[in-house]
Amino acid sequence: MENLDSTVIVTALPQMARSFGTDPVGLNIGVTAYMLTVAVFIPVSGWMVDRFGARGVFAAAIAIFTGASALCGFSQDQRSFTACRVLQGAGGAMMMPVGRLVMLRGTEKRDLVRLIAYVTMAGLVAPVLGPPVGGGITTYLGWRWIFFLNVPLGLIGVGFALALIGRERAAAPQRFDLVGFLLCGGACIALTYGLELLGRAPTPWLAMTVFVGAGLALGALAIRHLRCAAPTS
Repeated sequence: MENLDSTVIVTALPQMARSFGTDPVGLNIGVTAYMLTVAVFIPVSGWMVDRFGARGVFAAAIAIFTGASALCGFSQDQRSFTACRVLQGAGGAMMMPVGRLVMLRGTEKRDLVRLIAYVTMAGLVAPVLGPPVGGGITTYLGWRWIFFLNVPLGLIGVGFALALIGRERAAAPQRFDLVGFLLCGGACIALTYGLELLGRAPTPWLAMTVFVGAGLALGALAIRHLRCAAPTS
């Protein structure tokens, strides 16, 4: 769902813009907001698993993503759609890394290569299928069904997560590193937004340079902080 959703929406932007009474280019904020939210919350996923357990975090991530998808489908204007995309990004940021962590922890070493092949295949196929699937759904069902179709898939995913994933969690979870989170999140936001600016026409080179430079600087500070920070309970 997460890999498909990040690409399937692009083909629906013109129809969505007409529905909201806005410009398709301006509606790119929904795509950008999703990417930025994913970039911010991915670094915290490991701590969440240690603190609350993979079962609860993964099921909650799917539930948040699914609920936000339904809200996106019911959106009536650009602002509400962007807010729902932010919520959807928070769920999507936890789904992918936590799901892979669950698979790696529950797989024997001899099966790791086959598992990685399965995961890689899904990551490669979904972006290829996204544009034609999005175009077909938008043409014959309407853009809202791009998000509504996530609801049954999400409910199935939550059910499987609760049924198949154990309740294990770290015996002594580490204290949340707020400074590291802010540095990593800020670096991801700045780099992601700066690179996203390259796709705009005309390209705002000054803003792009500022954001990319800030992202690299924050990334360097994050690496320094993470190398020096001592693990604490």
